[in-house]
Amino acid sequence: MYRYQILIEYVGTPFIGWQIQKKGKSVQKIIQSTLSKLLKQKIILFSAGRTDREVHANGQSAHFDVENKIQNIDKMIKSLNFFLNPKKISIINIIKRNKNFHARYSAKERVYKYFIINRLATPVIENERAWHIRKKLDIKLLKEGAKKFEGTHDFSTMRATNCYAKSPIKKINKITIKEINKKIEIEFRSKSFLRNQVRSMVGCLKYLAEKKWDIKKFENVFKSKKRKNCAPPAPACGLYLEKIIY
Repeated sequence: MYRYQILIEYVGTPFIGWQIQKKGKSVQKIIQSTLSKLLKQKIILFSAGRTDREVHANGQSAHFDVENKIQNIDKMIKSLNFFLNPKKISIINIIKRNKNFHARYSAKERVYKYFIINRLATPVIENERAWHIRKKLDIKLLKEGAKKFEGTHDFSTMRATNCYAKSPIKKINKITIKEINKKIEIEFRSKSFLRNQVRSMVGCLKYLAEKKWDIKKFENVFKSKKRKNCAPPAPACGLYLEKIIY
């Protein structure tokens, strides 16, 4: 058996998420079936992270095992993309790995980015690719709030009710915020995240940056460890799985 890692880009809008479910179109199911057809055997993909409904990816990582060595990687990438590109999925690369590599368990850091268009005019080019917020956000407050999330904390407030993680305690390695031409980019780095954690953090940062909350209220909500106190999570359209670091 041979093990391969694949790097994947996809638009999340048409999908119920990465993971195969009983109903709906998933990214995993479409890629698995295409790989199985081309490689002439049943292929099972193991991903680095299960993105939710409508969440995009610039660098999703997954691996699969196959009986025979892939002789021509470039040809395989072209063949896969012939079928996948019309479905808003692209295979960026295929890399041969040893049997110790695991897309999920070998990951040292996951990088997510969230994009906000902060202007009066509705975006058309980036429609469904970012969160459009008309009210001016205070970047200084965004950065001040983001600093409170860095480090190891109990993120129960930002944890979805259907999250199956064993513990709500996570370490956020770094949060970086940039603004260029009314577009705000928030980058989150951690070994792992809770379900809905990033979108919930962005929702709370938005309440702070539009001055609906002051910094004390923001801190109290975070420390309360109660999901009911969380601001509404940011919409999925602005969230991207940027890359997995091994």
